[in-house]
Amino acid sequence: MERVGETRVESHFATPVLAAPWPDAPAWNAGLRSAILARHQADRGVSKSNLMGWQSDLDLHRWGGEAALRLREHVIDRCASITIGQGDRPWIAEMWANASPAGASNQTHAHPGSLWSVVYYVDDGYAGSQDRALGGELTFLDPRFPMVRMSMPDLRYRRPDDTLDNHEVWMRPRSGLVVIFPSWLQHAVRPYRGGGVRLSIAINLYLGGDHG
Repeated sequence: MERVGETRVESHFATPVLAAPWPDAPAWNAGLRSAILARHQADRGVSKSNLMGWQSDLDLHRWGGEAALRLREHVIDRCASITIGQGDRPWIAEMWANASPAGASNQTHAHPGSLWSVVYYVDDGYAGSQDRALGGELTFLDPRFPMVRMSMPDLRYRRPDDTLDNHEVWMRPRSGLVVIFPSWLQHAVRPYRGGGVRLSIAINLYLGGDHG
């Protein structure tokens, strides 16, 4: 809740997006990197939302070693802490790896059949650069779009801090960052223009007995 003068401004039906570093990243990222690169060389991968990039099948927890299992445990604990009503049902995690060279991107998509979706950046591909021209931002789309722009497309809601209410939010990745969001929230990845290969891990979480 924020105040503009004497007016109280409340944000109802907000969409939760959590972003925080994985505390154990320094201990496990080297192992994750080695496992992903080895799998990339040995397996042609699958084609889903990825464009010009490589994506593994949904079995990273089987070949990613102890590092992948530790990451899965961390993500399950975080998602359980922000969920009510799971009871005694176990969390199920689908995990896959992504390798994105220059020019790679992901089309707009969502993840039906799960509750939480997660992306973890093993290597953001920026090599320490802050240059925004390198692209590769994780993009979230307003679920109300385009309805809110249909009748008067030139008008925007003004937030209490005087910023515009845009229909997209761009989040710049960084190595070691975990991002958690509802699986229904449409998202994409803008083309990556760096000189290396970005490595990331995606995870979908659902409860045992609930998967469609």
